[in-house]
Amino acid sequence: MSNDLASRHKPITDLFPPPKAPEDWERFLLTKEQLEHFQEKGFVNGIRLLSDDQIEALRVELAEMTDPHHEGHELFYEYHSNESGASDSVLFHALGAWRVRPAFHDILWNPAFLLPAYQLLGKKFRLFHDQLFSKPAKHGGVVAWHQDFSYWTWTQPMAHLTCWIGLDDATEENGCLHYIPRSHRWGLLEKTGLAGDMDSVREVLTPEQVSDFENQCPVVLKKGECSFHHPLMMHGSYENKSNRPRRATVINVLADGVTSNFEGGHTPGTSNFPMLPKGEKMAGDFYPLLFDPEDQLGDLAKRIKTIDDV
Repeated sequence: MSNDLASRHKPITDLFPPPKAPEDWERFLLTKEQLEHFQEKGFVNGIRLLSDDQIEALRVELAEMTDPHHEGHELFYEYHSNESGASDSVLFHALGAWRVRPAFHDILWNPAFLLPAYQLLGKKFRLFHDQLFSKPAKHGGVVAWHQDFSYWTWTQPMAHLTCWIGLDDATEENGCLHYIPRSHRWGLLEKTGLAGDMDSVREVLTPEQVSDFENQCPVVLKKGECSFHHPLMMHGSYENKSNRPRRATVINVLADGVTSNFEGGHTPGTSNFPMLPKGEKMAGDFYPLLFDPEDQLGDLAKRIKTIDDV
């Protein structure tokens, strides 16, 4: 049996050193303008999270984990060598890398991620799950338009946040993320699939919502930069026909106090997720507390603006 890192609720390497004093957190703060952008449009992007050394460590581990015979494979919640199912349109997608490799475990405690995530949620938070996405050069597949929370209704209430982190430069040519600005105000829609048909979601949209796709926004990022988005944000990414790979990791978090809603059709779609009884708080080994402002910021917490202040 592989060593499951889920029992370790603190960093196990020195790859993401924590601030030495509360005031050292301030360099990771989002501005008032960035918070307003998130509130108005449903996302904020271009935030630097990773150094070149951190990127390389994550790339090495990702390369190991794309081999389906790697040590720890059985610990993933989901693992798809090619979720599209088509050899000319490959999408590697897996959930649970934090349990399997140390750099992907420790990125959850990266202070450059933790403080912006706190500002955008406005409260202490836990890990929900992580994700890996890899599109190979020349034949990388799409991630179809979708809302994250349409897959997460087995947790309630909706108090979630997604952070998409580029391990390569993400461009329109190699399949960067795209958003529909302000679509986080559409309300919850039916999920229609994550791979294969890029536009399947249009079947459940109003004519007005379909027309909003004319204003879709490509999120071009440098490697090591990230984008945060709202759980109802309509987003997706097109195929990679470039000569470069497009690799990314995603951290999904939820506010402390969110509970399980396992019931009937409200399931994660895989039996590998740690199941908690309906109504039980999302906590324990597999949903560790990542950030508590009172513990980690001290008096600085009272001076930090969050989404509730704009």
